[in-house]
Amino acid sequence: MSTVVHIVDDDPRVLAALGRCLRADGLEVTLSGSPDEFLARYDADTAGCVVLDLHMPGMDGLALQRLFGERGQAPAVIFVSGDADVPSCAQAMRAGAVDFLTKPVDAAVLLEAVMRGIDADACARIRRSGEQGAVQRYQCLTPRERQVLPHVIAGRLNKQIAADLGISLKTTKVHRSRIMLKFGVRSVAALVRLAELAHVDPGGG
Repeated sequence: MSTVVHIVDDDPRVLAALGRCLRADGLEVTLSGSPDEFLARYDADTAGCVVLDLHMPGMDGLALQRLFGERGQAPAVIFVSGDADVPSCAQAMRAGAVDFLTKPVDAAVLLEAVMRGIDADACARIRRSGEQGAVQRYQCLTPRERQVLPHVIAGRLNKQIAADLGISLKTTKVHRSRIMLKFGVRSVAALVRLAELAHVDPGGG
């Protein structure tokens, strides 16, 4: 499943810098210099999150967040701002923002927030689609991936899984990566929540 991080900022330098930071970690990114440009390309069916500048000419970040609500869309939003005030931050968080970061944004802090945003989005999509959605994702796994999954959600290390299943460490890492990709998550915590919906037994490995 494709996962995209949308960055919306009217400062071209900030836009480019944030894009380079996330692409360096292998993430697919779109760059928009305004909310209007973003809305023209945004597909609500695509998983991911939105990194959104607070203050922009015309429609600002908070107005765009409200528009999402009016449209019945609920993407995971991470706000960034160079001059945030407490009321704006509070309003954004009450409306469901994943995080509120201050410019200049540290690369590690941004990446951690984006990962939480992607996981939050994946879990929200599964909740909206219900149990059937989780089961469908589980059914996309290969037989070997289904053997690896219970070990992963049980918190076992790659080398332990490899030894238990009699496969190489490299192969185990590949299976683990493909499981995360097929479930649309980037953390074990998020994978555990979705596996529960698919009724996967952690002791089934």
